[in-house]
Amino acid sequence: MKSVDLLHVYDQLFSWCREHDFAGHDPFDALNSRVFQSTPFSKSRSARLAWTQLVKRSPADLRKLASVPEQRNAKGLALFALAQLARHRAQQTPESENQTRSILNELLSMKAQGYSGAAWGYNFDWQSRKFFAPRNTPTIVPTAFAARAFLEAARDLNDEQFLSVARSICDFILKDLSRSYESQDEVCFSYSTDSKTKIYNASLLAAEVLAGVGIAMGENDLTDAAVRAARYVVNRQQADGSWLYGEEAAQSWIDNFHTAFILFSLKRVIDAASLGEEFQSALKRGYDYWQKSFFLADGWPKYYHDDPYPADAHAGASAIVTFLELADLTENSIELAQRVAGWTIKNLRDERGFFYYQKRRFYTVKKPYMRWSQAWMLYALARLLETKCR
Repeated sequence: MKSVDLLHVYDQLFSWCREHDFAGHDPFDALNSRVFQSTPFSKSRSARLAWTQLVKRSPADLRKLASVPEQRNAKGLALFALAQLARHRAQQTPESENQTRSILNELLSMKAQGYSGAAWGYNFDWQSRKFFAPRNTPTIVPTAFAARAFLEAARDLNDEQFLSVARSICDFILKDLSRSYESQDEVCFSYSTDSKTKIYNASLLAAEVLAGVGIAMGENDLTDAAVRAARYVVNRQQADGSWLYGEEAAQSWIDNFHTAFILFSLKRVIDAASLGEEFQSALKRGYDYWQKSFFLADGWPKYYHDDPYPADAHAGASAIVTFLELADLTENSIELAQRVAGWTIKNLRDERGFFYYQKRRFYTVKKPYMRWSQAWMLYALARLLETKCR
């Protein structure tokens, strides 16, 4: 894949996203339906879960019929900011800096109010199997990606205000975010302020934030908390190197992008806290399992360890970013990232520049989800372009 082709793909995708004001639909936004909200079923947990899955899994897009508005998403904006930061590192122009600051300022304007520190939620009510999170309820996933963007902005733009935002996020994590388990040596941070989930990638995202801010500000108590959270996840790695999604029986699947999230965050905690063999060995075993289990020879990013379908742009993009982040673990990581990018561009990209949601066994879902597919692919492409400028 030639760099000029990659740049064209990036520029066309960025233009498409900007033309849509970085707003769109999301796989999980069904509860924003004005039609569903007007029914008595909107108060039912079972109905909310069923409606979310129906709209998400339908071969046809039901959102226009159900009056689901297109909106901006905090995690999506964080990913767009991370993409722009990668481009700014490569370009170092006033325009690239201004574009980055504009997105970061918009992300700041979406902060949740009433918490100990800065935090973000999703722009829709979300009913999971375990808990219900009303619209804009802070959760660790969008909050941690925002923290990643502000930490990188503080470094790359040499701006202390962004580091202050990242430090504030640590207050949210330590004071407001629930803890599902805690001992002297371990801690598991939950998904939200009022749930007790034990989801490994979510807890490690909290650890990544604490470690990154701790090392940037010289606060050992933050890095100590990050190490405890990392130890909780490392100690629950399976014998083959894999991690389940979560600790409960209903969370016992293994998928590509949640494994990638674990590897990415664990690597950043290890680097920040200078952790030794206990953690390095787990990272290497996890990486070896992930690389061998989730990719076909042509670069197809499998969704599950035991099933290639659906082929998902989100899985492809997160794989590209993770291969690049862990490039020092194996000599061919950059080549693998390029192979996944080439497959995803060939099989999931529309000629208008955006990326499809999923290639399923008998058909392709061509819906251009803004956060799930476009923001992630823009981030991945920007990171790939950055490697070519070194």
